[in-house]
Amino acid sequence: MPYISSLHVYPIKSCAGHDLSRAELDVRGIHNDRSWMVVTESGSFLSQRTHPAMTLIQTALDDGHLSVSAPEMDDLTLETKNEGDTRQVEIWGDLCDGVDQGDAAAAWFSTYLNTACRLVHFKTDFVRPVDPDYAPRTTDQVGFADGFPLLLISVASLADLNVRLPEPIRMNRFRPNIVVADCPPYSEDTWKQIRVGDLLLDVVKPCGRCATTLVEQESGSKGKEPLKTLATYRKLAGPDPVFGQNVVHQSEGVLETGMVVEIIY
Repeated sequence: MPYISSLHVYPIKSCAGHDLSRAELDVRGIHNDRSWMVVTESGSFLSQRTHPAMTLIQTALDDGHLSVSAPEMDDLTLETKNEGDTRQVEIWGDLCDGVDQGDAAAAWFSTYLNTACRLVHFKTDFVRPVDPDYAPRTTDQVGFADGFPLLLISVASLADLNVRLPEPIRMNRFRPNIVVADCPPYSEDTWKQIRVGDLLLDVVKPCGRCATTLVEQESGSKGKEPLKTLATYRKLAGPDPVFGQNVVHQSEGVLETGMVVEIIY
């Protein structure tokens, strides 16, 4: 039976992620996942698609504080602001409320990315609904992730892709929250609902892959793979090749590595 091989959280959208052995799920997904976002001064989100150097930003979370570091930059530690200057920010056409994290954060990110920008934190009481075309419930919501609370990929799917690539790549190119082992390649494509511990998870939509997957997470360099190869055999629907599945959780709870994944249907 499949089991959870690893869990990952990405505190700032499109910055370095962290391995977890245990993850608490709140209403928007893994707690603190994609809770901060870098935006232009007009409020539009920035990501590795246009700023691949974002992958070299390292983050740490500790008791309400966010620390960031990057090459040739002094480290910066910020106390998370959940109240204060609220900005309307945009991600994939959705307008959300974000709490500005101050001028020191804005200066740090603007200097590193060489573009004027601000850092915002997802406002605690704001609700960003999951796309109603895919949300199993009207109450489903998400933070600053692209569109869904969780992304799941199997170890075997990556292994199959790597056999086809000129050079193998790591799972972090695809930025999943949940990595599952002990199942055939792409078996996650067939799942509709799974149970992990006390949690029921709805598998709602294949993940169409974008230019973020072209960025090597360890160096920030950008190439043509894996999209070139994925396009030869994973264009299952729509213009983009798919890899991994978007997932919506039915309730708050806990996930841990090693937990068994039961396929309901």
